[in-house]
Amino acid sequence: MPYAQILSTGRYVPERVVTNADVSAILGQDVGPWLIEKVGIEERHVMAPEQVTSDLVVAAAQQALERAGLTAADLDLIIVATDTPDYLSPATASVVQGKLNATNAGAFDVNCACAAWVTALDIGSRYIATDTNYRHILVVGAYGMTRFLDWHDKQTGTLFADGAGAVILGAGEQPGFLGGKLLAMGEFHDALGVYTGGTFRPATPEVVNAQGKPRVQFVRKFPATFNSERWPPLIRQVVARAGLTVDEVNWFFFTQLNVNTIKTVMANLGQPLSKTHWIMDKWGYTGSACIPMALDDAVERGKGPHAGDHVIFCATGGGMAIGCVLFRWTV
Repeated sequence: MPYAQILSTGRYVPERVVTNADVSAILGQDVGPWLIEKVGIEERHVMAPEQVTSDLVVAAAQQALERAGLTAADLDLIIVATDTPDYLSPATASVVQGKLNATNAGAFDVNCACAAWVTALDIGSRYIATDTNYRHILVVGAYGMTRFLDWHDKQTGTLFADGAGAVILGAGEQPGFLGGKLLAMGEFHDALGVYTGGTFRPATPEVVNAQGKPRVQFVRKFPATFNSERWPPLIRQVVARAGLTVDEVNWFFFTQLNVNTIKTVMANLGQPLSKTHWIMDKWGYTGSACIPMALDDAVERGKGPHAGDHVIFCATGGGMAIGCVLFRWTV
């Protein structure tokens, strides 16, 4: 059976920039120094009023397809990783399939919040490994969370941004995909999310009048060390199952929410910061899109990964969902 390989990357960053000074003006207090020191965000990008999540996906997908030397007709499957879909139903992946004219592709969404792209990458890789009908799979993380944002909420209005990141998975004779593991801690499902608009709290006139439009909320605290405690053992487990050591991993791409968490995790793993890459400083927090956007930025800058490198993708999303995937870079 074939192995899943990453053939190319792509991304889309909206044009509109919102700086920390802009956010400070909205909040009526200077949050810039705090954001830079504690989180690492200096500015973020926001999609235009006429854009929707599927537009971000299509732009990133077109770049990835072009770099892979493929057309949309070559795709066998489209997986969109997002918790900010165009609609509750149907899937945003179906919208993307239509906009790309990817007539030969199946399509579905994955929603486990900000862990969705890593989860989708794991799923797509296993499709290729188990069914020879799947030769090319588009896996895109997309985030349009500013549509669900209260800019006057200091907890959320300072962090979230929009964007999309994509990879094309292809079937090859050499790995590629070396393994992955998914976890969850569902007891935190009610801590962070968009809780209005589904069956739990339908967006009826009465609900909207009482609680406002659907918006992302930090409802209750979860441990501040959640990621720094859970990512290292998960990474070690995935790497060991592949017969490698952590030292043999060349690149680590993490959820881009907090640069200090990334630094803490790299120190825990005994790895230099030169083995990781972050983008939250210039693009803000882009949820399920942030890891493929960081990957694409590193590739475009010529930093890596390079052929033969081992690459870890590790993410956490509301829920709390956690995922880790290990690849050998074959491009």
